[in-house]
Amino acid sequence: MNDLLHSQKILVLDYGSQYTQLIARRVRESGAYCEIHSWRMEAEEIRAFAPKGIILSGGHHSVYDEGAPGLNEAVLTQEVPILGICYGMHLLARHFGGEVSPSATREYGDAMVHTSDKKSELPGGFLASGAGRVWMSHGDHVTRVPFGFQPLATSDNGILAAMEHEELAIVGVQFHPEVNHTVDGAKFIQGFVHDLCGCTGLWNAGNVIEHEIQLARDKVGNDRVILGLSGGVDSAVTAVLLHRAIGDQLTCVFVDNGLLRLNEGEEVMATFASHLGVKVIRIDAEERFLSRLAGVTDPEQKRKIIGHTFIEVFEEEAKKIEGAKWLAQGTIYPDVIESAGAKTKAATNIKSHHNVGGLPERMGLKLLEPLRELFKDEVRTVGLELGLPARMILRHPFPGPGLGVRILGEVKKEFADLLRRADAIYLEELYSTGHYDKISQAFAVFLPVKSVGVMGDGRSYDYVVALRAVETRDFMTATWYPMPHDLLSRIANRIINEVKGINRVVYDITSKPPGTIEWE
Repeated sequence: MNDLLHSQKILVLDYGSQYTQLIARRVRESGAYCEIHSWRMEAEEIRAFAPKGIILSGGHHSVYDEGAPGLNEAVLTQEVPILGICYGMHLLARHFGGEVSPSATREYGDAMVHTSDKKSELPGGFLASGAGRVWMSHGDHVTRVPFGFQPLATSDNGILAAMEHEELAIVGVQFHPEVNHTVDGAKFIQGFVHDLCGCTGLWNAGNVIEHEIQLARDKVGNDRVILGLSGGVDSAVTAVLLHRAIGDQLTCVFVDNGLLRLNEGEEVMATFASHLGVKVIRIDAEERFLSRLAGVTDPEQKRKIIGHTFIEVFEEEAKKIEGAKWLAQGTIYPDVIESAGAKTKAATNIKSHHNVGGLPERMGLKLLEPLRELFKDEVRTVGLELGLPARMILRHPFPGPGLGVRILGEVKKEFADLLRRADAIYLEELYSTGHYDKISQAFAVFLPVKSVGVMGDGRSYDYVVALRAVETRDFMTATWYPMPHDLLSRIANRIINEVKGINRVVYDITSKPPGTIEWE
C-alpha cells in the first residue's frame, strides 16, 4: 500500500530526558509522524528511517561527565534540519567548537528570555515580540557560541537561550519548548516541523484511521481475529477500528473479573454489541478471580494474579473460536517505548499486568496492534473520530487490575461491592457539577479498616473510603485537586447515607511525588 502517512517523518534521538515523549507528542500534534530512538542509533538505521528532521532531546548528564552520551555524528550527515534541546544544544555547541560550562546561576523552572539584535528569528515566529516566558532545567550552559553560529536569545541571567547556524538548518535552545510552561512552545516545534523540515500535516486522525483500516485488511485477509475487550479506551478504540476494517471476522472476548466499576459490564455490552454491532462474548469470571485473590495482600502479587487469571480465562474462550489466526491488542506507542528497555535511556519497566507479550506465542496466533504508533491522546482523538461516546473515550484512566488495586490489602466481593457504589456516587457528583473534566484522574479507594460512627440514635462500626482527585499534564507529577468544600461534603454525605457499610470518608491531599496517583 502507498504509505503517504509516514512519508514525512521526524526522528527524536533520546538522551535520557524525562520530557522525550513530550517532544514526540508535540511533533505529532504538529501533523508529522515521528519516532523516538536511542541516541546510539546506527547511521544505516537513520538513513533507512529517512527523516525530514532530527531532534536531539535533553538529558540529565553534563557533556563533561565520564561516560556521558556523545553527539551521534551520523545526524550531521543526513543533510536535514536539526534541533538540539538543552543537553542536545550542548552537544551541538561542543561539536562545532563552542564551550559549555557549569552555570554559576542554575535555572530550574520559569524564566524570561529575550531576543538578541540579530536579524534571524526562531521557528514559528517564537519570541517575535522580543521576549517570552520559557521553562528551563539545566546546570550547564553554552558560554562560547561555536564558530558559524549566532546567538538568538538570552535569559534574564545572561545565559544563552538559543542559537542557530548561519548557513545550515541547525538550531539549539537551552529551554524546553515541549513543556506547557513554555509559552508558545508548541508553535516553536510546529515552526521547526513545518517551516524548517517542510512537513505538511499528513499525520492526522482521519489519515491514521484510513491507513490502519487498509493495513488490517491487507494483513488479515479472510482470517478471523480475536480481541480481549476490557472496556478501557485502548481496547475500545482497537475494537471499533478493526470492526470497521474487517466486520464479523473480529470476535471480542469481554472478561468480567468482578473488579469493574458499577454497571460497567452492561455498559460495554450496550455500547459495542448493541449500538456498534461488534461481536462480543461476555465471560463472567468473578468467582475465579476473587477465589485466586483470597488472602493475598501484596499489591504486585495481586497484579500478577489478575493478569495471569485473565490470560487463562481468555485463552480458554479463544480456543472455542474456530479459525482464529490473529490476536488483536490495544498496545500503544508508550508501551512500545517502555518495552524496548535497553534501546532508550528514558525507558521504564511496564507494570506486570500490562505485560502479556507471551500470549500470542502460547496460542499460536499472529499479533495485530493497530494503535502501536499512537500516543494516548492520539488514541482518544481517533476514538472520537470513529464515533465512540465521548464519555467513554475521555474518561479518566482506570488501572488494568481494576478495583483490585483500589482495595487496599485483601480483595473480597463485599469490599468490591462497597467500593463500586461509593465510586459511582463520587463520579456522578463530579460529572453533574462539571468538575470531572477539570480533573485528570479521580476515584475512590477502599480502606480495610473500621471506624466508630454515630448514625441516627445508634453506634456504627463500619469501613472507610478515601477520595482521590489529581491534576496533571503528563502523569509524571501531579497535584491534588482543590475540591470545593461544599461538594466534598455532599459527596461524603451521599456515600455514608446510601452505601450501608461505610461510615467515614476522607480526602487524599498527597501530591506526586512523594506519593503515587494510585494507592497501590
